Amino acid sequence: MKKKPSSEATAAWIRLMRVQTRVLDAVEQDLKKAGFPALAWYDALLELSRAPSGELRPVELEKQMLLPQYSTSRLIDRLVDEGLAARRECKFDKRGQFVEITEAGRELQKKMWTSYSAAIERHVGTKLSDADAAKLCGLLDRLGCACGEMPAPLVKETVPAR
Repeated sequence: MKKKPSSEATAAWIRLMRVQTRVLDAVEQDLKKAGFPALAWYDALLELSRAPSGELRPVELEKQMLLPQYSTSRLIDRLVDEGLAARRECKFDKRGQFVEITEAGRELQKKMWTSYSAAIERHVGTKLSDADAAKLCGLLDRLGCACGEMPAPLVKETVPAR
């Protein structure tokens, strides 16, 4: 029989799941109040803007965002419909395609960062010292999060690390 988790490990798991849900919900509400779309839009635009040429294959975007394929497909459709991204056929593989961020997508991502960064500060920064935040990143890294591997800027010109 496999070893069961300790009561401390189980309590940590429960808290981790609850705080993730609560903080994400609070950030989503802050973005909504500011008139912005869901956080997934920001994340998709961020990943596209970070790509060397501003484009990724849908499967690459899916892996970066950790969303299920059907959610990524719908999100890409919405971004394209809004003019924030464009689909482009792959020159080497006619069956493949790329999703490319548009200038409008870059602008929305920058605008959203203002509200998003304020929400991060409100829901995390005001509750944890920088030292506590660093400790938390270290603990999450041990669980496989790799917070320390996050690329530094969210918006190249003006923002701190996520």
